[in-house]
Amino acid sequence: MISLIATVLNEGDNIRQLFDSIQRGSRLPDEIVIVDGGSSDDTLSIMKRYADELPLRLFVEAGCNISQGRNRAITEARGDIIAVTDAGVRLNEDWLEAITRPLLADPKLDVVGGFFVADPQTAFETALGAATLPLAEEIDGASFLPSSRSIAFRKSAAEGIGGYPEWLDFCEDLVFDMRLRAGGSVFAFAPDALARFRPRRNLRQFFRQYYFYARGDGKANLWPKRHFIRYLTYLALAPGILLAGALVDPALWLFFLVGAAVYLRQPYRRLPAVMRRAPDRSLPVWLRCIALIPLLRLTGDVAKMIGYPVGWRWRLKRRPPDWRRLPQR
Repeated sequence: MISLIATVLNEGDNIRQLFDSIQRGSRLPDEIVIVDGGSSDDTLSIMKRYADELPLRLFVEAGCNISQGRNRAITEARGDIIAVTDAGVRLNEDWLEAITRPLLADPKLDVVGGFFVADPQTAFETALGAATLPLAEEIDGASFLPSSRSIAFRKSAAEGIGGYPEWLDFCEDLVFDMRLRAGGSVFAFAPDALARFRPRRNLRQFFRQYYFYARGDGKANLWPKRHFIRYLTYLALAPGILLAGALVDPALWLFFLVGAAVYLRQPYRRLPAVMRRAPDRSLPVWLRCIALIPLLRLTGDVAKMIGYPVGWRWRLKRRPPDWRRLPQR
């Protein structure tokens, strides 16, 4: 039995596309378990309209965070295989079939990581998709940590590690993946199990998104070396090169330009693939995307540098549980 789960909150503008894509799927789940975190908009009423056509079970857990909502859904799920996605995504027609096929075929597998791509509607969203999201060919399937926009696992594997970390409000799916790996779960990568989601609509929304991501990193003590390198680059190396160029030799500024070119190479390489999914591929859109990518990279880095110490400070005060320590079996 396959259970499809998600947790939602005030997704009235987005929830239809998720349910419509589930309905169009080549394989329907045996049940859909949705936990609502206490929506104040029309999310619940919209979902209830699908109850006659889909095997839908709704639960309301007012005030729960995303980890608590997912854990409640896992507990309520009757299936031994659980597929997880998010509101605001549009699933490919064969998504459920592709993401559960490896688990059905190989009893030794515990987790299948699907993939997700940008579904942009504007030039800003197209540029953002290129600036922030890797292409499938960039992924090392052996070490990939799947987003819970697109993942499937055996219920027993999730229960064996205590589910999602309920003390963590962002980056919870990465910690969940790491705990699964530490617990000995066997992973597979299914890049054809695609969920499509719309990137943030504007710079403010993107800044908040990456601020919260970095705050989650700080809370969970994730990627400290990566964050240290970012601080070192922006606060020491880049200013040092610019100052040396001004005081010693302007030719030194070439090092700055070369570094910037290397840093921006990957987003520009991704741009044609993201552009193919955009509704408008005209020359003005191309030029706007090219101009936006450096701004987006800079904004994301600044948001991370502000968010990470906030999360680290929270960690020092609250002393959350060590997520590396697994439940005793």
